[in-house]
Amino acid sequence: MLKISNISKTFNPGTVNEKKAISGLSLHLEPGDFVTIIGSNGAGKSTLFNAIAGSFWTDGGSIVLDGTDVTFQPEFKRAKRIGRLFQDPMRGSAPGMTIEENLAMAAGSGGWFSFTGQRDKKRFRDRLAQLNMGLEDRMKQPVGLLSGGQRQALTLLMATMNPPKLLLLDEHTAALDPGTAEKVLSITREVVEAHKITTMMVTHNMNQALELGSRTLMMDSGAVVLDIKGAERKGLTVNDLLEKFKAGAGKALDNDRILLS
Repeated sequence: MLKISNISKTFNPGTVNEKKAISGLSLHLEPGDFVTIIGSNGAGKSTLFNAIAGSFWTDGGSIVLDGTDVTFQPEFKRAKRIGRLFQDPMRGSAPGMTIEENLAMAAGSGGWFSFTGQRDKKRFRDRLAQLNMGLEDRMKQPVGLLSGGQRQALTLLMATMNPPKLLLLDEHTAALDPGTAEKVLSITREVVEAHKITTMMVTHNMNQALELGSRTLMMDSGAVVLDIKGAERKGLTVNDLLEKFKAGAGKALDNDRILLS
């Protein structure tokens, strides 16, 4: 479904600020895979997501999504088939527009100065009701009045209103309080399972990396150093994961944020 072959990316080449962010990375995802990704800051996680989403073109290699080579396809065209959530809850929705208008824009059925039919309004209400946040009764309110958790849950609905081929979750609960983060994760799991969306999720929480999804990757220095799934993944503990990272990367994981999580 997603086939990444030998991609690389170097920022500021030939300067004192040269940084090799991805080096010879290859990855293949099957339809319906839910992959959790963990790694220290600078490991290349967000750079990988940016490469997939088309935020920049890679220096080499290829990216094929659902049989289509998107290596040199612009970001706005890929966005039709790729949904994405960021760490910042303020990204991904328009604060000056109402909840209804945001959902209409995401669904391709209206927005500012457009008419939203009763069928779409009912669809939006039904989807919002599934969040169990009371947003179905606030559809005329501006999104800017919502809490961070409510906005992130809404953004998740927007990204999956027309189920994408691939969903990228870039630490989408990291800025939320623990209770709200757990709620958004639960909604994420339900939405992904209901629509069988192929998903990649970056997390700093090692327990989440093992409990969620069907496959776990660990990255270091722009490369995948560990890729586990199936029977090998089942029953693994955090300590097991740390030992496997050490064997794959040739060094111990030393990121305090990950270790303390």
